[in-house]
Amino acid sequence: MMYLTEVSMWDVVKKQFRFKLKSFRGMFTSLIVLQLIGILLSLNGDGSGGGGSNYFNHTLSYYSGNILFGFVMIWAFISAILMTTRGYRYDDYSFVTDKMTSHFSNILFLLAASFISGITILLANRVVILIIYLFQDNVSMTGQPLTFKGAVFGMIGITLYIFLLASFGYLAGSLVQISKIFIMILPVVVIGGIFYDARLTGNPSLVPNVFSFFGMEDSIILFMLKVLLVSGLSWFAAILSSMKLEVK
Repeated sequence: MMYLTEVSMWDVVKKQFRFKLKSFRGMFTSLIVLQLIGILLSLNGDGSGGGGSNYFNHTLSYYSGNILFGFVMIWAFISAILMTTRGYRYDDYSFVTDKMTSHFSNILFLLAASFISGITILLANRVVILIIYLFQDNVSMTGQPLTFKGAVFGMIGITLYIFLLASFGYLAGSLVQISKIFIMILPVVVIGGIFYDARLTGNPSLVPNVFSFFGMEDSIILFMLKVLLVSGLSWFAAILSSMKLEVK
């Protein structure tokens, strides 16, 4: 009986996951809109410099996917928060379900959304390069060569970063559902912690240390373990906090 119950639970999770892929199309529409805006803003480049003489002038412009990546990270955070709201939670009751199956299907959806949005970042970045190449005169472009291994590792890294921030957003949204006071508490704790660290040490290190913990990791395996561990803790805390909500 335990085996049959376990199978039926995962069947419900898969059905909810497929349902959310179809019904949450608005999230992906907003992702496309943000990517289009990001492409337009990225055409100005991340920085520039130049020089010249009596015979010629030159301008150097630097392009990257930072703007696109930043927009997607914001999108993932907000989308995860929205999934914890009452309206989205009610969608799960179209199935015979409980809170655990709902959380598991949300994890699968946000992981899939992170992968899809990661692909859009890479494609949008190539669109920026193509537009610059086609519509600007006298352009000489150079950059780091993209290898298959680099593309795979880059895709894994981008997906995990997006999923990590989505996990934080899901936790924040779950806490807000318990009490609206967390709308004030969470920004105060985060922003206050940053300012307190800067004032206490005279050299802000909290944010750089957080970025270094993930971004300076040379091993892709260790990076994956770090992201999955922190994401797992966020999901665990979100699930525990959701247990305090009244079962509808």
